[in-house]
Formats: sequence, C-alpha cells, structure tokens
Amino acid sequence: MPVLTSFYETNPDAELAIYPVVTEDDTAADGITVTPAYRSNNPFGMMVGFSSSATEDELKALVSAMQGEPGDLLLFAADKNKIVWNVLGALRLELAKELDLLDPNQYNFLWVTEFPLLEWSDEENRFMAMHHPFTMPMEEDWDKIDSDPGSVRAKAYDIVLNGTELGGGSVRIHQDDIQEKMFEVLGFTKERAHEQFGFLLDAFKYGVPPHAGLAYGLDRLVMHMVHADSIRDVIAFPKVKDASCLMTEAPTPASEKQLEELSLAVKAQEETVEE
Repeated sequence: MPVLTSFYETNPDAELAIYPVVTEDDTAADGITVTPAYRSNNPFGMMVGFSSSATEDELKALVSAMQGEPGDLLLFAADKNKIVWNVLGALRLELAKELDLLDPNQYNFLWVTEFPLLEWSDEENRFMAMHHPFTMPMEEDWDKIDSDPGSVRAKAYDIVLNGTELGGGSVRIHQDDIQEKMFEVLGFTKERAHEQFGFLLDAFKYGVPPHAGLAYGLDRLVMHMVHADSIRDVIAFPKVKDASCLMTEAPTPASEKQLEELSLAVKAQEETVEE
C-alpha cells in the first residue's frame, strides 16, 4: 500500500482547492505525491494542470459531480485503475489519521462482494485469477467470459472491520465445463489442464454439490478489540521479518532421518569472498 509522501498547503485566498494526485512512476504506486495546483484568480480557486485545456463548463461539471462546495478540497488521480485505487485509498486513510477522524472505539463491519473474477497482469500479459482459479463466476456475467473477461464478477466475499480484512471466501466451481473454460482463459491448454487438474475435472463428472466457505483470522479481530497497532501484539508466537520465531527458535536444522524420510538433501552454499 502506498503512503503519503508530501502535502502542499492550499491557497488561503482560494474558495475551492482542486489537487491532482500523481504516482511517482507509471509502473508502481510505491508512493504518492500531491503536486501543487496552479494559482489563479478564478471562481474555482486553485486549479490543476488540466485546467489550461479544460473549458469552464467542464470544470464546473467536475465540481458538480463531486458535489464540491466552497472550502472543499477535491483530489483526482489518473493512472491504471489499481494504481489510482491504491493511491487515493492511502491518501484517504492518511488524511483521516491527520484529521483524527478514526474512532478506535467504534466498530464498523462491512461485506465486500462482487469481486472481479480476473485481473490483468502486465508482467504475464494475460488474465490472472483474482481470488483463485476455482472461484465460481456469477451466472449472469458468464456470457462475457470471451468478449469481456475483465467484467465478469466472482462469487467471492470478504468481511472487513475498520478497514482490516478479517476473512474471506468464495463459492467454488462445481461444474467441469466452467472449470475447463476458466483454465482456458488463464492460458492453460486442455492437455495441460487435465495433466495438472485432471483428478478434479474428472470428479466433477460424477456430480459435485455447490459448496462455499469462509476463513477468518481471529487474531485480527482481537487486534482491534484490544486496540493494538500490530497483529504481532496478539499472536502467541509472532514471526520476525526473516520468518523465524524468537520463542521456539524455529526453524531449526532438520535431522538426517527427517531428511531421508522426505527424500531431501541439503547442499551447503559456498561463500564467495571478494578481494
């Protein structure tokens, strides 16, 4: 999640402040910067860079769409959807902390539903499963799986408390034709899909009832109940950054017998010394 890196003060003489929020680069939202708007004597107060190319009616439409009133600060971001959502989401949380708008004694639960079934990966140059490749799509969207796969919604859900995901789950695919099509959209050939998941596809042919589930983290709920800042404060055996446990000193070396039972061998890594 990106963090807020800088603020610029608004023009005290402006009736309305409109700021652009831009990412530091086009590929990753590892930070955000609020850039200063152009100062001008106009009815919109401080305007962003696009004000020079936008008409007065277009600017009024923007303010109207966001229900802007004198004294408001309107924030915009332009980039890929995921980057914009992360950037503005981080900014929203940072502003809430700065303005002391978060009440730790108030518990706000909500369900997040209608997740996209797929998300595009620029790195892989293909669609990836947002939840997992066995998530059931919504029947009313399935006819768009070939023409507009990114718009197909999934039968997936999360339970959230005060912005923290407590748990999540989904309805699983229980039809072999839908599962085969899902693998196809993810780039699997029919042969590869049967080679890796043939046991599952064959099982579907014998009739599998619809099934769903949800897993939640009790430790995350306890973290909010005791107003802890980190989940590490409520975990019985917290791990440190290198995944080791300070209390049990895990991981520890495996014995030769254990390695032999698992048909594993440990090869010592040679250290190179630079002269």
